[in-house]
Amino acid sequence: MQTVDWIVVGNGIAGAALSYELVKQQQSVLLIDAASSDSGTRYSYGGIAYWSGTDETTKALCQAGIERHRQLSDELGAETEFRELDLLLTIAPEHDLEQTAQQYAHYAIPPQLISAAEACDREPQLNRDAIAGAMLVKHGHVHPVKTVEAYNQAFRRLGGQHIVASVSGLVRVGEQVTGVITPTQAYAARQVAIAAGAYSRPLLAALGLQVPLYYTHAEIIETPPVELTLQSLIMPANSQRFELEAKVSQPEKAALWQTPNQVLAAPILDAGAIQFLDGSIRIGQISRVHTTLDPSLPAAESEAALRAAIAAQLPALAAVPGSWRHCRVTFSRDGLPLIGPVPGIEGLQLFSGFTSPFAMLMPVAERFARWAVGAADPLIETMLAARFFD
Repeated sequence: MQTVDWIVVGNGIAGAALSYELVKQQQSVLLIDAASSDSGTRYSYGGIAYWSGTDETTKALCQAGIERHRQLSDELGAETEFRELDLLLTIAPEHDLEQTAQQYAHYAIPPQLISAAEACDREPQLNRDAIAGAMLVKHGHVHPVKTVEAYNQAFRRLGGQHIVASVSGLVRVGEQVTGVITPTQAYAARQVAIAAGAYSRPLLAALGLQVPLYYTHAEIIETPPVELTLQSLIMPANSQRFELEAKVSQPEKAALWQTPNQVLAAPILDAGAIQFLDGSIRIGQISRVHTTLDPSLPAAESEAALRAAIAAQLPALAAVPGSWRHCRVTFSRDGLPLIGPVPGIEGLQLFSGFTSPFAMLMPVAERFARWAVGAADPLIETMLAARFFD
């Protein structure tokens, strides 16, 4: 059996970027994924919040991320559909404008407070009566699936191997992982990197490993190409998602995450919409915290709630054709990804938990690949999974 340098499990944006960067470092790499149609990458807005760094680490990564995106299509030889557009963070009438603006003052590029009339000039589809104002900032955007495909094509051109298969387990010999198991055969590697998002938890749990990696169930509406035009990405200024993530990832919740069928918080709805270059739209999003990977979700009820919420701000979207979709969005306790060796197990690495993947993941993957082959990198070391292990 051939032993490669790396097996990367998962072909969302994390696995695609990591496998490409590793093969660039002259590593032999096997990328394995199940080709799931409901991945978090597929249903992502594709937004690049390069303005959103709040400390030295995240500011540096956001800046490196947008610089990387600006040249990535040329490097990979395939189109990611990168562009920069207005992000309008709408402020509901019940929220105070100045207090909301103050919440954004600490970002690397603070969004600008504008009036409701100015917001409607930027995005004519907005309902002037539904908002008190908005925060305005330039925002990057790519097509998530096309970005993954571009990485995959470049990876294969450089000699990377890519197979579609479900990874059903990890091969463990003593305190070392030596490969992965699929329904048809096993594959051997010197290092196995788990970049499988929420599915990382059950893979690691099968080895008796509980890692501080969490996920929400995100629900959106995906439309086909439509006639109307959105000029901006619309999201709420007073988003509830990050507060929800912080609440359910506290250490005292750890035992509940190991128990199936636990609902750890009430669902939240952050109404937003983005239109892709082909005319299709993503309308989102409801976030639920359920410890089962495939719970029974109220699709019809969720779709109705999403449509009502977005129609209040963007009436033209009220009756657009579209389908309810569901995916899982991973995150860590401190907002930084979980990467690098799993303590106590040789040959096993994590590469997951990116809260804002399109903003920061690309430079992290590039730096991690260099670090993995011996280059010192203090920034990468601040993100190592070991920070959460005693």
